[in-house]
Amino acid sequence: MVMKKIVASVMAVATLALAFAGCGKKESKKFVVGFDQEFPPMGFVADDGSYVGFDLDLAKEAAKRMGKEFVAQPINWDAKDQELKSGNIDCIWNGFTISGREDGYTWSKAYMSNAQVVVVKNDSGISSLADLAGKTVAVQKDSSGLAALEDNAALKDSFGKLVEMDSYLNAMMELEMGSVDAIVMDEIVARYEIQTSGKAFAVLDESVASEEYGVGFLKGNEALRDEVQKVMDEMAKDGTMAEISKKWFGKDVTILGK
Repeated sequence: MVMKKIVASVMAVATLALAFAGCGKKESKKFVVGFDQEFPPMGFVADDGSYVGFDLDLAKEAAKRMGKEFVAQPINWDAKDQELKSGNIDCIWNGFTISGREDGYTWSKAYMSNAQVVVVKNDSGISSLADLAGKTVAVQKDSSGLAALEDNAALKDSFGKLVEMDSYLNAMMELEMGSVDAIVMDEIVARYEIQTSGKAFAVLDESVASEEYGVGFLKGNEALRDEVQKVMDEMAKDGTMAEISKKWFGKDVTILGK
């Protein structure tokens, strides 16, 4: 009788341990995507308060194909690494430049090309990078634009002042008011904002740097990266990625699988 009780107790403990182990390995049913909510057309707040954008549409379709619930999680761009390391988000999918960050994250394949460009007022008299000498130039904190300028010390040092701002939309407001003379920013965002807002801005012909966008995961999280990459490859192959691109840009600007 005592032996039976001991055996039963051991089996109960073993069953409980397996249950806890199973809970520990339970795969999340949510796909939480971190994005800058002031980065149109990649991710931003629509007039009705919903989160929309090219990258969010891609991520939403990826989540659907993985059988997961899509969650768009707005973050402060300069706190993106903390958000990722803490587990608050599963990835950063929002016009995220691979160049210069290759070793900081586990990356998807590049799916889009971009450039860091200079935006000025039409009547600014600025037509080249050389004309930025002595000017006040804005850039977003912890952005690819800032990284591009740090890699081009001669250009950066020629500025009268470099102002780091929390978002490019605020930088454009400052440019419109005349508080800054130019902005170094993503070409995709610059041209979309100029086109949709009708602001009297222009993009200089000379770019500061060329780059590519990818999806960034926590360093070492190859399992989730591979899962997402699989459906991204499928989306590129079956034309879904091209369709989403045409919705936002009027043409297919993606490079994955091409």
